[in-house]
Amino acid sequence: MLDDDLAELYQVDTKRLNEQVKRNPDRFPKDFMFQLSVKEWSVLRSQIATSKKHHGGRRYMPFVFTEYGVLMLSSILNSERAIQVNIQIVRIYARLRKVLADHKDVLKQLNRLERKMTQHDDSLKTIFDCLRELITPESTTHRKIGFRRKTEYNLDSILPTKKILRNSK
Repeated sequence: MLDDDLAELYQVDTKRLNEQVKRNPDRFPKDFMFQLSVKEWSVLRSQIATSKKHHGGRRYMPFVFTEYGVLMLSSILNSERAIQVNIQIVRIYARLRKVLADHKDVLKQLNRLERKMTQHDDSLKTIFDCLRELITPESTTHRKIGFRRKTEYNLDSILPTKKILRNSK
């Protein structure tokens, strides 16, 4: 969460919240809080439509607090409001974890179904390939059964010895 949003929740000025954080740097390691870069802030500012630097807006890059950083704020902001806000935030994070866990189960089931469908698709493809082979007529030519006229005979193919005899005469 951004420091502005947290200051609003705790009903304190952003400047005062950041002062308290800077006075207690040991309580806020990098995985609890970090400061946005200029590029990140410009992208975020365009999305939330805050004012520019020279028009009464923010002059420093905002701090972003992780779940643990938000929880740590309660230890440096000693007010009844801070306690109530932290209780609500803990409840929200707990609900978010539950929702994410539920979605993980659904995602696992979808992946399992997808794998089954892929296996079924492969099996169906094999079956259809076999059926196509059975239905498609073979291109081999068979010799006709029955009597043929003399003009239809190819004596060389029927009796190769006849060819030899003819050439020897």
